[in-house]
Amino acid sequence: MPGFRLFLIVIVSATLVVADARFDKLSLVRSTIATGLAPVYWLGNAPYEFSDWVAGLFVNKEDLQQENEDLRARLMILERRALKYAALASENNELRRLMNSSEVLDDRVIVGEVVGVSPDPFSHEVIINKGESDGLRPGQAVLDAHGLMGQVVQTSQITSRVLLVSDSSHAVPVEVVRNGLRAILLGNGDTNTLDLVHVPDTADIREGDLLVSSGLGGRFPRGYPVAEVGVINKEPGEPFVSIEAVPRAELNQSRLVLVVFPPAGNREAPVEEGGETAGEADQGSDQEGAG
Repeated sequence: MPGFRLFLIVIVSATLVVADARFDKLSLVRSTIATGLAPVYWLGNAPYEFSDWVAGLFVNKEDLQQENEDLRARLMILERRALKYAALASENNELRRLMNSSEVLDDRVIVGEVVGVSPDPFSHEVIINKGESDGLRPGQAVLDAHGLMGQVVQTSQITSRVLLVSDSSHAVPVEVVRNGLRAILLGNGDTNTLDLVHVPDTADIREGDLLVSSGLGGRFPRGYPVAEVGVINKEPGEPFVSIEAVPRAELNQSRLVLVVFPPAGNREAPVEEGGETAGEADQGSDQEGAG
């Protein structure tokens, strides 16, 4: 009877729907049916593919050139975005390194950004976006994620001028981590090398030794990485050896820096512009030698 057949079809359909929706019993059947219908899908799409292939036979040269130009423009836009994302990723990595560096420091620090570079080729200075409103004062040490960069020599309300350790007027009292040997590290106008002076020819110093700030003079806190010993030249008959050191800080590349605040009650009076001079360093080295 037609009514019975309709009732039977409804029962079977409901059973299949429940079995598929609630118990997922027909996934294999659905997959098999879809595989069998693949040729049908291909035949249904064949007219469009054929018309597209025929249209491609009659494309003129101007259209192809225009399409290539559009693709090049899109490629340039995507490359610019990729460079921007790469810069953001690099900045995030640098921030993570800075935060990791700040965790091992005993002193309070603040993160600043390099916003300018001195145009004078004989002066190695940078401008950071932190100033008196942030509590900065001349004489504070400035680091990047790798080592000591220099010190603040002049402050304004919102910016500060930083003298880099590579400047020819800059000097840092340092000591060798391996044995505590003290010396003076001078800038020579080259961002890739520093001069380690007043080291006797009998001193125990080797290539690769790590030099950290000794804290003498109270200008720089003790223990910050400054440079690594690079080349050692010993001249016969000379009382001192000539040593070139490689700065740990990326003086020409770092954009984010750490400004170190000295402990409360240990803040010095503002230093004069130019930081610690070579003459002051020589006096400090004479006192060390006398010690």
